[in-house]
Amino acid sequence: MSDRTPFARIALGAVAGLTLGYTAVRVRDMLADQAEPAPAKPRDAKHYGEARRALLVAGHLRSAAAVATWAFGLSDVFERSLSRLPVPLRLPVFVGLLTALEAAREWPIEYVEEYQLERIFGNSERTAGAWAGDRLKGAAIGGVVGMVLAGIGGAIMRRAPKRWPWIAIAGMPGLLAFANVIAPTFIMPLFNKYIPLEGPLEARIRELAARYGVGGATILRFDMSRQTKKANAFVTGVFGTERIAIADTLLDEFPEDETLFVVAHELGHYVMRDPWVSIALATALTALPLLLGNVVVRRTTGRDPGDVSTGMRLGFYLMVGQLAAIPVANAFSRAIERRADRFAVEATGNPAGGARAFRRLRDQNLAEDEGPRWSEVLFSSHPSLGSRIAALENASATRSR
Repeated sequence: MSDRTPFARIALGAVAGLTLGYTAVRVRDMLADQAEPAPAKPRDAKHYGEARRALLVAGHLRSAAAVATWAFGLSDVFERSLSRLPVPLRLPVFVGLLTALEAAREWPIEYVEEYQLERIFGNSERTAGAWAGDRLKGAAIGGVVGMVLAGIGGAIMRRAPKRWPWIAIAGMPGLLAFANVIAPTFIMPLFNKYIPLEGPLEARIRELAARYGVGGATILRFDMSRQTKKANAFVTGVFGTERIAIADTLLDEFPEDETLFVVAHELGHYVMRDPWVSIALATALTALPLLLGNVVVRRTTGRDPGDVSTGMRLGFYLMVGQLAAIPVANAFSRAIERRADRFAVEATGNPAGGARAFRRLRDQNLAEDEGPRWSEVLFSSHPSLGSRIAALENASATRSR
């Protein structure tokens, strides 16, 4: 670090200290919980929402600090230690090591902020072992995927040092579409059991989907109850792998007409081609940070990204750009969700059932009707439940006149 200014060294030391200090606090909290599990808290949506918001803000800050520590400090050390490896292997090996080390450092943080928090607020009854198993699988998958992408990306950077950002941007839609095929087919079944939905409700959903030309959609039930008491449904996949997945916690706890409305909302995403909209948006919001980050790396290091240290610096600038783009992405997402609500109203003709379903979701998921406006603008991918329920009640009143 001798080539850095005193201010840069102080700043790097500060962010590294923040990273290690936050981790140390969570190690203490985890060990205390394992020695004597923290007592349950009342199922209060306001207090739960406040806790989640505080952790969300802290999470963005600590993630930025951790990436900055690697980008401007530790990556130089690892680059020297990996110098004996063939050039094509250095970046993938570094990504593998980075994934393993960060998974270990994040372990106590996620234990407290995911597993413990959900348990004490009564949202989950899963064991620490089940949580750990899912987390290990996620880290392993992320590490393998990261190493493969690092190897491909590094090769492109070295062979086309001036053109590689444009190559990456052009290839991103295809890569994201490929991920949307692989994830529902091979990755998601590693964490939950997905089985075809059967019975009268499946027939109603199939009939509804057929009216919009998508009667061939795969409709699945999955065991979300192994992770949480919350209820959910979602649509995923492209190129014929599109699936409407409905949690058992939704199917078992909601009346059929409410479940049908929630599924119609997800069907709206399918009919409106929202997975493709998401791919296009992700590509657009990644392109500018990637191009600007590449310029900054070249000007500050005199090198094109492609090795460990410059690649990690690029990763930092890309992360900063994507954090800045979160409000834009979420604004698009909220608009898409409202459109899917309107689709469900037209598809089912039952806005009153939709309002009941959202109230039940609110209670089961321990969600607030309205959170702070700043939180919705900055961090929320969905409109507030209060506003969605009000819109459905208005639609119901209009139809009853």
